[in-house]
Amino acid sequence: MEIQVPPMCYEERVLYRLLSGLHTSTTLSIAKNYYPPSKKKGRANWEPNPQYFIDKFADSPEHLRNLHFSYVVLLRALKKASPVLYNYEIKTGDILDDEMATILMRRLLDSMILKSCQNVFTAFDENLMFKEQVNAITLQENFKGVFHNVSSILDCVQCQQCKLHGKMAMLGYGTALKILFLPDDMLATSLSRNEIVAFFNTIAKMSESVREVRELTNMYWSTHTKLEKSDAAVSSGSDTKLLSTGIDGIDVLDAAVGAVSSLANQGLIDESTETNLIQQAFQRNPELMVLSKHYGSNLSKFLNFLPNIDSQISTTGMTANDEPDAIVIGTGLAGLSATLNILDRGGRVVLIEKERRLGGNSNKASSGINACCPQNSTYGDYLESFKEDTIRSAGKSSKPHLIETLVENSEAAVQWLKDRVGVDLSVLAQLGGHGHKRTHRPNQGMVGAEIIYNIQRAVKTYEKSGMVKIMVDTRVTQLKRNDSGDVVGVEGVKMTKDGKNETISLTSPNVVLATGGFASDRSSGSYLDRYRPELMRMPATAGEFSTGDGITLGTSAGAGIVDMDKVQVHPTGWVDPKDPSNPGKILAGELMRGVGGILMNHEGERFCNELGTRAYVVDKMFGHDPQYAKTKTWNVDTEIPTFSLVLSASAAEEAQKHVDHYLNKGLLTRIEGLDALANWMKLPVATVKAYLLEYQRDAKKGKDAWGKVTFNGVPQKDLSSGVFYAGTVTPVLHYCMGGLTIDKDGNVLNESKEIIPGLHAAGEVSGGVHGDNRLGGNSLLECTVFGTIVGKKIPIKPRNSNQSNNLQQGGGAADKPAELRNISIDELQQHNTEDDCWVQIHGLVYDLTDFVEEHPAGPESITELAGKDGTEEFQAVHGENILEDFDPIGTFVPV
Repeated sequence: MEIQVPPMCYEERVLYRLLSGLHTSTTLSIAKNYYPPSKKKGRANWEPNPQYFIDKFADSPEHLRNLHFSYVVLLRALKKASPVLYNYEIKTGDILDDEMATILMRRLLDSMILKSCQNVFTAFDENLMFKEQVNAITLQENFKGVFHNVSSILDCVQCQQCKLHGKMAMLGYGTALKILFLPDDMLATSLSRNEIVAFFNTIAKMSESVREVRELTNMYWSTHTKLEKSDAAVSSGSDTKLLSTGIDGIDVLDAAVGAVSSLANQGLIDESTETNLIQQAFQRNPELMVLSKHYGSNLSKFLNFLPNIDSQISTTGMTANDEPDAIVIGTGLAGLSATLNILDRGGRVVLIEKERRLGGNSNKASSGINACCPQNSTYGDYLESFKEDTIRSAGKSSKPHLIETLVENSEAAVQWLKDRVGVDLSVLAQLGGHGHKRTHRPNQGMVGAEIIYNIQRAVKTYEKSGMVKIMVDTRVTQLKRNDSGDVVGVEGVKMTKDGKNETISLTSPNVVLATGGFASDRSSGSYLDRYRPELMRMPATAGEFSTGDGITLGTSAGAGIVDMDKVQVHPTGWVDPKDPSNPGKILAGELMRGVGGILMNHEGERFCNELGTRAYVVDKMFGHDPQYAKTKTWNVDTEIPTFSLVLSASAAEEAQKHVDHYLNKGLLTRIEGLDALANWMKLPVATVKAYLLEYQRDAKKGKDAWGKVTFNGVPQKDLSSGVFYAGTVTPVLHYCMGGLTIDKDGNVLNESKEIIPGLHAAGEVSGGVHGDNRLGGNSLLECTVFGTIVGKKIPIKPRNSNQSNNLQQGGGAADKPAELRNISIDELQQHNTEDDCWVQIHGLVYDLTDFVEEHPAGPESITELAGKDGTEEFQAVHGENILEDFDPIGTFVPV
């Protein structure tokens, strides 16, 4: 008589899988350390038994899946607790050990594992547990009871090491579940030191076990050609059916069904195709199973290759005759945020960029992105404070409804960049004009480059399925409107690969302008010339492409404009000693003053609170000119002043990546000792010393003559032996607060403050968000917040395979990838300079000339590989997918 086992509820399945995962981890440890050291056997150390591993798991692959499930639960808890753990104070009595432990813990929390694996954390959701009120309390007690029982059973274990290991694992599991079930605001006060220690040790053990699966598998197959059970395993009475390692295995079936399910959930295949594919999967269609085995984890490629299985299989990717839900113009953070949100909702987008590469000025951002988030509570931050700081900076032109939208969506914006885009924003800083630490940046790299690289990768995953069409070297010249005045598409020109201009005409019910500002257009009649002529000779940090195109397009469709005379002059753009008169400057980000950089004039005097707003600091700089001091108006013919930006060693350490970047570019100089600093500033040593000593005294008092109350990175007491980092800076045009008039939903308004149907704007092209002056860190925030708002509100049309519209470029044929030519080593070696830089990577040759100056880590790391094989250096730093942003020019042929 067969015993009927009642089905387990969700909570019981979770408990079973956790305990199974723990048991599997123990078994793996035994398999990895099976044979003890033996002189007779010639074993100096404990050695593995791969056959034992196969005997235990060949028939029970679900136990290995439970191991991975347990690991996911632990990592999910680690992700949730990261804000608390990052600032957890470790006190053991040994300062060095405490510091090392803190560094190691933060290194783990900043590691790629929490970002790269975040999509699999959904394999477990604690919010689904204990939903049934009737049984919730009983189930929770049972849960606790099981862990207590297992822990009690361990008391009977004679081996003290095994007992300690088991109890540690139980406490680690318990801590993970405690973290997951507790509200966020209770975590900081609810975790004991022992729990945290056990939690990290259990994560380490599970990580080791996951690695051991791969190692033991490789060991087994290195000496076997087929899967065989040992005689002991067969005679033990276990099921002799072997786990299939071929394409008909349960894991491959799982991959196939999972891939089909994901495609259907994202709207990439219709219901009939989903039904067809699921049937083929359960029938073990060989072609589908092979495809699933190798491409099941890469949905875009899986979708792309499906028609090779069955010509009757159709996908719903965007075709040449399928009108997009939106045309997005501009590929900075605002445009990419809008695009990704539309794509994630199942919509389709044509993304247009007039430059050859995506990213715009967002690529250059260095200081960070602002947000008032829960972890900021350590620094006393709150929403009203953020609003007050932004309104104060915006001055008389502040628009409270736009500022409230910006600030109240800040936490969600940064969380989206972390979770969806995968950007590390773990470091907090306080910039000028802010009352608290609320500016987020990566632990490694520049914030703009990191965000743009990750978000464009996310957008490009939709490219092969046809959900997004990216058109570079394409300039929109006109918005198309219908008889009612609605915006219904765009017209423009695209530069083809042979250098010719091809006209395009696209239709869509929604057009998003995300084209940036106009700070680099100094031509006669430009917006800068019309609204701020006195700034026409001022250098700028914005790219040459910042010419106000989107404002022109919007106003031609009747859009209103606001605050066009509000052009921000940033106080610190680097003066390159090799090219001091170049009108294009690299920004010395707010971060450099936030970590403790001080500004000094040509007499060696400080003259302002370096943490004041940008407008305030610039006013103090311009105030060195007598005419400006009287009139508060800059004279276009006056020479732009320069100043020294000086950082102590401790301040530089706080911004190490940025400092290294500027050192590589020759914009910063490392200086040892006070005498050398005075010599660099061309001032007497006594003068420089006097002003630095005064700064030290002000820092000790906690306030200076200009109202500065936050003193970071103060130079060390002994100035004579101190290390300094210094560079020359000058005020630069940086940002345009003015632009198209929008409402809080990103709709473009006409001159009567009425919505223009079909037209939306986000980012610097829009005006009013920042008023008279933008706070540092609010630009990336504006792009993300309003780009997301626009991307979430645009309607997504239902589609079918017969739908046809006008996505195709007017009269032009689709570009075909050029056939790569062979490039010899002699030809490669001829392109070995900064101005002609070819590099061979993974057998392909890339022309990186245009990328040299834009490389976040500095040009030297690329130019030193010019004309050479850079594969080894590339692999040490990057994943291969970064090369998707570049088209190879040829195939490397060694001989």
